[in-house]
Amino acid sequence: MTDFEHGQIIFADGYECFYRYWPGQRGAVLYLHGIQSHGLWFEGSASRLAEAGYAVLLPDRRGSGRNRRDRGDDPGGHWLADLGELCAVLKRRASASRIHLVGVSWGGKLATVFGRHRSDLLASLTLVAPGIYPLVDVSLWDKMAIALCGLGAPRRQFPIPLNEPELFTDNPQRQEFIRADANRLTTVTSRFLCRSHFLDRHARVFDQRFTFPVKLFLAGRDRIIDNRSTLELFRSWHAPRKQLRYYPHASHTLEFESNPETHFDDLVEWIDYVAS
Repeated sequence: MTDFEHGQIIFADGYECFYRYWPGQRGAVLYLHGIQSHGLWFEGSASRLAEAGYAVLLPDRRGSGRNRRDRGDDPGGHWLADLGELCAVLKRRASASRIHLVGVSWGGKLATVFGRHRSDLLASLTLVAPGIYPLVDVSLWDKMAIALCGLGAPRRQFPIPLNEPELFTDNPQRQEFIRADANRLTTVTSRFLCRSHFLDRHARVFDQRFTFPVKLFLAGRDRIIDNRSTLELFRSWHAPRKQLRYYPHASHTLEFESNPETHFDDLVEWIDYVAS
């Protein structure tokens, strides 16, 4: 695995955000993880991109991973602003004019919304099992409680309905990794969930027109994402170049397949293609 740098980025509001960074000269990749995960889960694919010559910035999202402040929360609604700041940092460090944005699972939803609003910053958008249409959701009663708490008790924590490692992967070793992961996020605030629902509405826009290439990776055995609805949405989008890669026998977290090398190679091949 390629060596990388650990550090912290201080956002405009003073929040200190942990990141992993691999230097490179061929282009710049900003890599977004999912709702429960953090940068450690995706070091393999990030390292492979770095081996191919790309600078890769893999942050732990505000309130997740190694970031202890506002755990499972984003009081000020900074997600999109944070991405803008991360893009600026990456552009400066990698001497890049535009960013290749990769979003996995919940991070794919965030990446889609950011791509709609900040097309000026992006060279491409890559969505890996994006969490735009989840199969797993909270109960109706919890939804009612979340809506009420969003108004009167925004910091109340609710379980993320993804606490079974088997939902993420069929790989027993990686299931144990997930179980033992002390930095995995298992609860989020009602405010987080309300804002996540807001992102859903802005990501689920049919006939979107993107000014940059877009690729979608889907796993055939995904138990977290509704592939049919995701594919229907993707097919309605317009982009200069658009590709789909489907792995019929893979589970949600492609990084955790018994042999993830095929996905790593496909990811590098795609970024090579749009960077050329």
